[in-house]
Amino acid sequence: MDLSHKFSKKELTLLYEEVLYTILHRLGKPEPNHVADSEELHAYVQKVFNMDPEEHNIILQRTKGLESPIYCLKATVKQAKGILGKDVSGFSDPYCLLGIENKKQDSSGNDGTHQENKKRSKAVVKNLIPEDQTHRTQVIPQTLNPVWNETFILEFKDAENARFHLDMWDFDEVESVRHKLGELSDLHGLKRIFKDARKDKGQHDFLGNVVLRVQDLHCREDRWHNLEPRTETYPNRGQCRLQFLLTHKKRATTASKTQPSYTVQRHILQQLVSYEILQHQAGSTSWDGELSKHASTILYLHASQKDLSNFHQDMAKWLAYSKLYLILEFNSNCLLHQITSIEYQWVQGRLKPEQKAELAESFQSLLAYGISLLQRYRIVFPLSASNSVQRLQSLLRLLVQICKMKAFRELCTVTPDLQQMVTEALKSGTAEWFQMKKQHLKPMVKTMEECGKALVSLVTEVNADLQQCCRVWNKYFSNAMRLDLFSIAYLELQELVSCYVKEQLSKMDSGMSHLTAENLFQLYLNLRELQRMKEFLCNSEAPLELMNFHRWFKEAIPIWLQKTYTVGLERTQRAVQVDQLKPLGELNKHSTSTVDLSTCYAQMVKTWQQLDWPDPEEAFIIMVKFVEDMCRIALMYCRLIKARAEELSSSSQHEEGEAANRLCVVVNNIEQLRMIILKLPSQLDWARLKQQIGDVVAPEQIQNTLHHQLQSTVECLNHEIRGVVQTLATKLEAGISRHIQELSTCSDSKDPEDCITPLMKFLECEFEYLHGNLVQENFNSLLELLWNHTLETLTRAAKQQDGNLQYFRKLQFALQSLELSFHAEGCGLPKDTLHTAAFTGLEKELELCSSTTRKLIQKYFSARIQQQTEANSEKYGAVTIKASYRHSEQKLRIEVLNAVNLLPLDSNGSSDPFVQLTLEPRHEFPEVVTRTTQCIKKNLHPLFDEVFDFLIPPEKCRQDGACLLLTVFDYDTLGANDLEGEAFLPLCRVLGLNEDEEAAGPSRVPQTRLSLMHPGTIGNEILKLLENRKGDKEAQAFVKLRRQRAKQSKEFE
Repeated sequence: MDLSHKFSKKELTLLYEEVLYTILHRLGKPEPNHVADSEELHAYVQKVFNMDPEEHNIILQRTKGLESPIYCLKATVKQAKGILGKDVSGFSDPYCLLGIENKKQDSSGNDGTHQENKKRSKAVVKNLIPEDQTHRTQVIPQTLNPVWNETFILEFKDAENARFHLDMWDFDEVESVRHKLGELSDLHGLKRIFKDARKDKGQHDFLGNVVLRVQDLHCREDRWHNLEPRTETYPNRGQCRLQFLLTHKKRATTASKTQPSYTVQRHILQQLVSYEILQHQAGSTSWDGELSKHASTILYLHASQKDLSNFHQDMAKWLAYSKLYLILEFNSNCLLHQITSIEYQWVQGRLKPEQKAELAESFQSLLAYGISLLQRYRIVFPLSASNSVQRLQSLLRLLVQICKMKAFRELCTVTPDLQQMVTEALKSGTAEWFQMKKQHLKPMVKTMEECGKALVSLVTEVNADLQQCCRVWNKYFSNAMRLDLFSIAYLELQELVSCYVKEQLSKMDSGMSHLTAENLFQLYLNLRELQRMKEFLCNSEAPLELMNFHRWFKEAIPIWLQKTYTVGLERTQRAVQVDQLKPLGELNKHSTSTVDLSTCYAQMVKTWQQLDWPDPEEAFIIMVKFVEDMCRIALMYCRLIKARAEELSSSSQHEEGEAANRLCVVVNNIEQLRMIILKLPSQLDWARLKQQIGDVVAPEQIQNTLHHQLQSTVECLNHEIRGVVQTLATKLEAGISRHIQELSTCSDSKDPEDCITPLMKFLECEFEYLHGNLVQENFNSLLELLWNHTLETLTRAAKQQDGNLQYFRKLQFALQSLELSFHAEGCGLPKDTLHTAAFTGLEKELELCSSTTRKLIQKYFSARIQQQTEANSEKYGAVTIKASYRHSEQKLRIEVLNAVNLLPLDSNGSSDPFVQLTLEPRHEFPEVVTRTTQCIKKNLHPLFDEVFDFLIPPEKCRQDGACLLLTVFDYDTLGANDLEGEAFLPLCRVLGLNEDEEAAGPSRVPQTRLSLMHPGTIGNEILKLLENRKGDKEAQAFVKLRRQRAKQSKEFE
């Protein structure tokens, strides 16, 4: 087949004549979706064949002058169902008589004509149609649902008046009565026997008829028809299925006489489809094979009139469509539909040799063309076109289906290996595409800079193409042909790229410019991306030309690193020069330069990540250089930003507030820089680098280089932060000291809250300002410095006076208020930071100094009770008692049992002990007198067994410091009694005070053994405070009593 074939003028004229002849001699009732108007069809084909009106009229008149064809009705009697059973057995032996009645009807006498037509529809075929024009089917014995599938060609001349007649009869043979009785099965059979007896011998029974006007039939029709009766005896006589096809014989056109029918059909189809494609609004590639109703009508009429089989119609469509596909590309789905139909109906014997050759050539031509399209798939199916993916999928399915066809394998002597052919085509197409891109991107002026740019652009194009292969195209080739398009393209392109890049880099000398180095870095990144794509290969371990591409760029690394450092430094310097040292906002309290600095570091980190140098030892050296440059930039920034603050301060006139604000911004900026530096190990992924290095570099070397360098920089930044924060703190410390001094001199009669108000307002104002201008970390550092200074100032103030209760209450209130202010409900310093040793000591001291005398006495006895609880030694002996309380009597009962291990205080080596019982503090029990046991002579383990009752209310027992003081003395006749020891029983723990009286019964009261103690250092601080209250008689009396007790102790003599 000549792929460039086009119809000549003569061929088009003959083909046009064939189409007009088909329209002119149209038969049958039009299909619902077809064009019924002949003039409309004439206008359409006139456009299709590009005929002017005059030429159209000439050919039309010539066509009308041609001899009319012989009209034929191709009738197929397929089957019947539910017919009458006329035999004794209940079945029939049906056969059919059929033919066409050609008699012209008389138009006059409507009533008579109607009656005649009705009469004629009841007439039988043998009475209406000559015997030579009557056709008969076979007899199907003993059935009510016969199947014939017999076809008859019925010719007629007058399509308007022709009627199709079919009679169905029950064939009857002459049989004896005995034979019929043998077949008798029911009463109806007996009736049939009597009926047959009245018939003539050999007379057949009428089963029904079908009468149809030919002009009421469609060109192709296949449906069920009711069998009509001649009388009303049995109106329901079953149905008969008939298939009709209206065809021509002896067509007078030249094309019909000289060419095979399917060839003429193919040529008509080819001309119609060419017109449809060219007229399609969306362009040829969007046409999906759907013909207009005009084209469908013409093709349908022609195929029917020529009696073309479905197979030959599909073959004609395939030959026409496949040829047009080589010229006017369109959606190949319609081709896929045609070969599917051919495959389904394929029988090789129904084709002539020339038809086989033509079909085989069409297969081979389309296969070769399709593979050529796949070779150029990047150009033919661009992703910029919306339907490219669908077109490629259709083409792949089409090529695969062609190679699977029985027709293809039988007609083509050599069956090609489609997968191998497509693989070779893809390789060749990939190489051609690379050469085309290389030629297109080749620079006009071959300088090193331009050559570098061209290489970058070329590899960028390659990467983009491979990404498209992997992301889009590969799955379609894989699904349709089990081909890995990405692997084919990648292996081909990486080799081509490697050879070309090495060739070009070898022409560049080492004295490259910064611009060339920058281009080479981008080229390195593109090659890195190309190399990483190998993980998508089926065999990713295969050696590649691109494997060690990083070695090609080793000489450019120093230039890249210097360029990175220079760009970062210059950007930092420019950022500081334009920085006005004003916070970016409420949330971002640093200034603009830190944003640029952060971006600068992010770019350097990105450069390292992009570099991803494969050689571990060289990568470590590069990392050291990166860290060194980053640290240098950080230290340079500190110097520049401090100098910028001084510059702005010097240009301002007496703006102390602005200067402080700038200091806040400076310290925030340095803190932000410190955070950036601390993140570098994770951002630069030191852990991965250490893992890659392995044993190549010793861990000590890593520690001494990377970590030491970074730590040294962080320490420098911390020092800078501390210096600026200390400067801010120094400015505030003077104000805090001044306000605390004013607090100290405030009148004692004034409310402590009023005295502390100026200090709190001062701090609130300053803290609000500083919190708004410092990041939280630096604000906390400043608060910590100010807190320590405040504690020192308050401590000094607390030592300025002794004994002034109101004074210490002011200081205590100030300390409590300052704690809340510095904590600021969790927004300031945490509690752990506030509660230093200095704070705890001062808090305790102020609490004591601000307490009343009686409160201090209670605290004294609470301290002695705690000492008693913690005592675990009986150095001075012990005393055993029983203690209980009865609520009903409000009586405290103390039973002194004994004392043991007393010290011998007399010269005879023994003692004369007795126990003194006192309820303390005395101000809580003013009416309770001291009680004493009997004196036991010369006994270090005296047994007393004495009971004492004290009438006291229960709430008194629960007071802080409430206790029973048991003092053991050695009785001396001449001098003062000597102290053996004293013990303290807390009244709040006495049995019965917090329990039911039953629980405090005599039998349930346990013995309590108390270690004896001597007055020591416990409580001395309280005694000293009480002693300083010179005008307080109660305080002085208590101190005097405790001092006397201490003198009675032999231990202190």
